[in-house]
Amino acid sequence: MKVLAINGSPRKDGNTALMIRRIFERLEAEQIETEMVQLAGQSLRGCTACMVCRQRKDQRCVIEGDILNQLIEKMVAADAIILGSPTYFTDVTAEMKALIDRAGVVARGNGSLFRRKVGVAVTALRRGGALHTLETLQNFFLINEMIIPGSTYWNLGFGKGPGDVAEDAEGMGTLDCLADNLVWLLKKICDKSEGVGR
Repeated sequence: MKVLAINGSPRKDGNTALMIRRIFERLEAEQIETEMVQLAGQSLRGCTACMVCRQRKDQRCVIEGDILNQLIEKMVAADAIILGSPTYFTDVTAEMKALIDRAGVVARGNGSLFRRKVGVAVTALRRGGALHTLETLQNFFLINEMIIPGSTYWNLGFGKGPGDVAEDAEGMGTLDCLADNLVWLLKKICDKSEGVGR
């Protein structure tokens, strides 16, 4: 089993990465392979709606020169995908939105590449707007026919400065429960098949 996390924060190793690593701790304790890709420092532009990916059906975006096609390959190979973004004006970062739009069009135009994989969304925030951010991320999972595990609360962590979310005890507890449910779900799905979405 493999879980891929994509951190949409422009701050490498900030609060969103910390939240992802909190989930990874539980996964790794169960010998589940993890990988995090951070979009910080990456130039990731939005979709141009050219629809060439739907014509070629090669599981690739026609736009070259960035990491999008590499990310799609990693997403296809994973059993679960974690998308994390800080809350920017009550939504995801521009980098995360570009990923969602382009990967979503490629996936849906190439036979629903992410169907029945597990999707987990997390967001870090200073004060408000996080539920809309989570909704954006979860809508990506839902339209791609993915499965979303729940937790005891919404998957968010409060914090302003780097590392502050670690002091959000309720947020960290929510992530722990989420990680436990993710482990349980992956084991149920992967025990019955040769991998999620296969």
